[in-house]
Amino acid sequence: MGYHVSGVFMKNWDTLDERGVCAAERDCEDAHRSCQVLGVPFHQVSYVKEYWNEVFSNLLNEYEKGRTPNPDILCNKHIKFKHFCKYALNTLDADAMATGHYARTSQEDEEVFRQKNVAPPTSHFRDRFEVRNPVRLLQGADRVKDQTFFLSQISQDALRHALFPLAGLTKDFVKKMAAEAGLHHVLAKKESMGICFIGERNFDDFILEYLEPQPGNLVSIQDGRVMGQHRGWFTLTLGQRAKIGGQKDPWFVVDKDINTGDVFVMPLTPCTVTLNLDGSVWITLSQPIRAITPGQFAVLYSGGECLGSGRIVRLGPSQHTLQLGRERMAAASLDKPQPGPPELAS
Repeated sequence: MGYHVSGVFMKNWDTLDERGVCAAERDCEDAHRSCQVLGVPFHQVSYVKEYWNEVFSNLLNEYEKGRTPNPDILCNKHIKFKHFCKYALNTLDADAMATGHYARTSQEDEEVFRQKNVAPPTSHFRDRFEVRNPVRLLQGADRVKDQTFFLSQISQDALRHALFPLAGLTKDFVKKMAAEAGLHHVLAKKESMGICFIGERNFDDFILEYLEPQPGNLVSIQDGRVMGQHRGWFTLTLGQRAKIGGQKDPWFVVDKDINTGDVFVMPLTPCTVTLNLDGSVWITLSQPIRAITPGQFAVLYSGGECLGSGRIVRLGPSQHTLQLGRERMAAASLDKPQPGPPELAS
C-alpha cells in the first residue's frame, strides 16, 4: 500500500510451558525472523504487568463470582488497542497501527487510507483524523475467521488509528501470500484458537494432554441437525464461538449434554435494544435462547457491521420461569366464576 512499516512484538504473559519452553521467546524469534525476511525494523515491548492487572485479575474475579469472562475482548480493549496503540503512536512516532485481525473499518474506503500519486501532506498523518463521522467496525471478507466479536470493545480513537490489512482477504489467500514472501517458518506454526494468555498452545490440545478425548457432535438447538464434531465437551465453554467448518455465519455454544457428548449451538439471534437513562441497555431477543452467561459479552450486529458490545450483568426471566407464569395465569383464569346465562325480563 506504500506505507513504511515496522514490526513490533508484544509480550503479555511470562511463563514456561510444560516442556520448559517459553512460548513468548519462541514467538518473538519468529516475529524477528519475519521482519528480517521482509526487511523492516523490529521492536519488542512487554505488557506483562498491565495484562495481569487489567485482564487476568478481572478473569479471576469474574470466575470467583460465578461468571464466565472473555479475556480476549479485554486484552484487545486494554492492551493491544490502548497500551500498545499508545506505544506505537507516541514512542515509535507511528501514524497508525496495523494488526492481523480479520475485520475492517469504514475508514478503509475513505480518503484517509488511499494512496495517491500526489505530494505527501505537510501535516502529520494522524492530524488528518479529524473527528467527523464515527468509525464503523465491519466484518471482513472471511466470515469464518471474522474477529469483530473480540474487537467489539475498541474505542473510537483506537479505531481511527487502526489498519486491518486482512480485511478483504481470506485465510487461505493470506497463507499463499506468506509462502510467496518466504515466511515458511510462520506457515509451519499451528493455529492458535485458545485463550490469549496461553500463547500459541491450542487450548484443545493443552487440555487434552490431561483428559481423554471424548468426541461428540455439534448439534443445532433449533432443528437437531448435526453441524460438526468436537473432540470433547469439556474443551468448549458456554457462550464461546464454535469452530464449525463450511458455515458462513458464526454459531455459539449454548448447552452441553455430558451423557451423550452432544454440544448444542445456535446462530446469531435477532433482538431489540432499548437504551436506558443510566447508559445501560435492555436486550430483548426475538426468541428465548439458552446459556446467556453473566460476565460474557453481548455483541450487537446490524448486517455486517459490529455495533459494539456490553458485559452481561443481569438476566431476564428464563424460559422455565415464563412457562410457570403462563401456567399460573391459565389456572387463575379457570378459578374465576364464569358468568351465567343472561336473565330475560318478563
